[in-house]
Amino acid sequence: MKIFELKCIAWLKQDVSFEDSFDSISKFINYSICQKNEYRQKHNQNIFNNYCFGGFFPIEKDKLYKKGLTYHFTLRTIDEKFAMEVGNLFRTNINNPLFQIVQVERRDIKEFYISELYSVTPVVMSLKKEDEKSHQLFWTLEKSGDIIELQNQLQENLLKKYEAFFGEKLKPTQNFIQLLEVKNQKPQSIYFTTTKNELQKKVRLLGNKFRIVPNEDEISQKLAFLSLGVGLGEKVSYGGGFMIGKGMR
Repeated sequence: MKIFELKCIAWLKQDVSFEDSFDSISKFINYSICQKNEYRQKHNQNIFNNYCFGGFFPIEKDKLYKKGLTYHFTLRTIDEKFAMEVGNLFRTNINNPLFQIVQVERRDIKEFYISELYSVTPVVMSLKKEDEKSHQLFWTLEKSGDIIELQNQLQENLLKKYEAFFGEKLKPTQNFIQLLEVKNQKPQSIYFTTTKNELQKKVRLLGNKFRIVPNEDEISQKLAFLSLGVGLGEKVSYGGGFMIGKGMR
């Protein structure tokens, strides 16, 4: 397995707040890739995305990214064909009102031993609904606090992503997480907007920042590496679960 990392340099056409930045990048990515029929069909099928992305960098102290300046965000994927095509799709999306991609730099990452994982953006996991009418809740220390349940959900999500892309099932003998540390005292937020009947609504997703020590066995390491390429948890297409790994290359 390899990860293909794209550093995307964006020139801003107008100011973008930190709160709105993930939604801006998410919508830019979705619009760009949907210009190609193959990716548009996948997008409409509601299947796993084989990529993840982080926010604009450098982060402005006043939480406002400035018009006329350049920032970069990082996109990672395990799909080499997608990595080869998405850069051109980004560069041709010149009519986006918020920003334009002026340069894309690619780096290929081979599997390496991972000693620690850190979430750069909040990791989002849904809690099971009591019934169909109940409001969707997300895992937080306050709402759940069950670390074992969380670890099982995170692993199950990664196993499904692996099977969906590679067409084979992994058979772990233990959870890939040896230690999970919640780094935030309060839940972290990611916002996105939806439009229904011409009315725009801002949606808030609740997640958490984690430090994770993965187990050393082959499958645990494979899942830890996979999380760097496809994101950890749910709502990755909105900017959730973007990870960095520490270890030996």
